[in-house]
Amino acid sequence: MKYQISVAPTVLTALARITDRRVRDLLCKRISQLAEEPAQQGKPLLGEFAGYRTVRAAGQRYRIIFRVEEALIRVYVVAAGRRAEGSRRDVYTLARKLLRQRLLEPPEE
Repeated sequence: MKYQISVAPTVLTALARITDRRVRDLLCKRISQLAEEPAQQGKPLLGEFAGYRTVRAAGQRYRIIFRVEEALIRVYVVAAGRRAEGSRRDVYTLARKLLRQRLLEPPEE
């Protein structure tokens, strides 16, 4: 069964800021691969990100954070970016800010 992929506007902005076209293409390809069995990909996150999953992409330096919505047969990609622990531009740091502002919720259908 194929899942529909929804991408948050913040992810589109983050992808547009990546200047290396090859890396951007790899991230887009990895996001599209989430349409097939997304619950089997990556690993589940814990703590405040419970219910979300993460996968590595583009040479293991980038992460894609997403949530699988089984009832809607949809994958909602909430964040994508470079993993740089300790940096304010780290994908998890940015996702945490979005979560606190309640901007990680998918649009209602």
